[in-house]
Amino acid sequence: MQVVIMGCGRVGSSLAMAMRKRGHDVAVIDRDRNAFTRLGPDFDGTTVVGVGFDRDVLVRAGVERADAFAAVSSGDNSNIISARVARETFGVERVVARIYDAKRAEVYERLGIPTVATVPWTTERFVSALGETSTTTEWRDPSGSLAIAQLEVDESWIGITVGKFQEHTGARIAFLNRLGRPILPEVKTVIQQDDIVFAAVLTDNLAQARSTARSAYTTSD
Repeated sequence: MQVVIMGCGRVGSSLAMAMRKRGHDVAVIDRDRNAFTRLGPDFDGTTVVGVGFDRDVLVRAGVERADAFAAVSSGDNSNIISARVARETFGVERVVARIYDAKRAEVYERLGIPTVATVPWTTERFVSALGETSTTTEWRDPSGSLAIAQLEVDESWIGITVGKFQEHTGARIAFLNRLGRPILPEVKTVIQQDDIVFAAVLTDNLAQARSTARSAYTTSD
C-alpha cells in the first residue's frame, strides 16, 4: 500500500516504521522538520514538511495515489480536518484519525471517519485500522484444522482474566505481547491495556472467535 501519515510524534513515527517494515510505501507529514529524527536513520520513506490539511502538502506526500491515510498529530482539529480532506477531496479509501476528546469522537464517526481515542490504542491497532493483519493467521497445523492468530480485542476485555476470555471466545490464548515482550499467561492472568493477543483456535471457530473478541464483553455474573 501507499500510506500517508500526518504527524511524526511518538505514535506517528512508530506507525510509519511499522508500516515500512511491512513493505509499504510510507510518506510522513509534519510541520516541524526536527520531528523526522524520530524515524531513525534507516527510514527510507518520504518526509514532507508542512501542515497536514494543506492540499498542496498532501499532494507532495502522494495522497492522490494513497491507499491509506492516518492523522495522528497532537491536535484533534488538525487530525479530523486532514482526515476529511483525504477522504472527501482525494478519495482515500482507508482513513483513520486520532482523537484525544473521546466525546467528540462519536460525532466524527458519523462523518464516516474512523476515530481512535489516544490512550487505549497502540501502533498495532492503528495498523489494523488501516487494513493490515486483521484476517491473517500466524500459523496453521498441517491438517489445517488449528490456527494461531492475532485477535483484535475490544477495550471492554481490559481487566478480564484469560480464563474468562477463553470461556467466551472458545479460543485458547497462546501468548500475549505486552509492551514488546511475550507473556505466557495463566487462566488467572488479567488482560491489560495494549496487550496484543495471539490465540490458538480451531479454524472452524476462527471467525466466531474474532467476532466475539472484537465485541464488547458482557456478563450476567
